[in-house]
Amino acid sequence: MPPDRGGDSPSREGQGESGERREVIFEYIPIGGSVKVTAVDVTTGLEVSVIGPSIAAQSELERVAVQKLRYMLEKKKNESTVPGKDDSEPPGSAGGGIVV
Repeated sequence: MPPDRGGDSPSREGQGESGERREVIFEYIPIGGSVKVTAVDVTTGLEVSVIGPSIAAQSELERVAVQKLRYMLEKKKNESTVPGKDDSEPPGSAGGGIVV
């Protein structure tokens, strides 16, 4: 793994699809010949992870992680604005899966 990927990376700002600036913190964890990149949106605390080859460029791994983070932020935003959705139901009561 290249030396510039050890531990936490300083936070960086990226631009969301709506044009707003977002601060993102990256963490790199080597796993064999791969590296797990975790991106955390500072404003919401939303965290996503991607895994890529350890020989991939840091900028490329960050780009993929930010793209996934933007997707999840947009998905979360759309879920909260779905009309008729009742959030009072307990998780798992809508069917599908096993509640333990």
